[in-house]
Formats: sequence, structure tokens, C-alpha cells
Amino acid sequence: MSTSSTESDQQQEIGRLRARVAVLEHELLEQAQRTARIVADAQERTYWLDRWHLDLNALMQRRGASEARSLVRLVRGAARAAKRVKRALLRG
Repeated sequence: MSTSSTESDQQQEIGRLRARVAVLEHELLEQAQRTARIVADAQERTYWLDRWHLDLNALMQRRGASEARSLVRLVRGAARAAKRVKRALLRG
């Protein structure tokens, strides 16, 4: 094997590695952006809970909390169903 062939192989390998590093850096940037959005959303929710002086742990330990959760699930399910119907009507 000649020296130029070995150098060429090394250059190709370096090129492949640089391309892989670029892909991984891009993936890392996307992950960081997703994480930042999630943290920002959580901070916003926490801000409003603090502002309204709501302690969700204490609230959920109160009598009737499980019924309230069931009611919220029911209302949320109805809202989702209404959205699906609305989308279907708009499409069709």
C-alpha cells in the first residue's frame, strides 16, 4: 500500500468523522432547544401557581380531589372530542 493511498484513506476517514461530528452537534443543539422550551413552559406554569398562591400538593390531598380530577378528565375529553368534530366539519 502506498503512502498516498494511506493518506487518502486517512483524509476520507477524517472527512467522515467531521461530518458525523457536525450531525451530532446539530442534534445536540436541537435537544437543547427542546429542553429550553420545556423548562420555559414549566417555569411559566410554576409562576402562575405561585402568583395565585396555589399549592397543588395540598390541593390534591383535600377531600374531593379525586372527584375533581375525574371531572377535569371528563371535561378535557369532551373538549378534545369537540375539536375532532370541528376539524372533521371544516375538512369535509
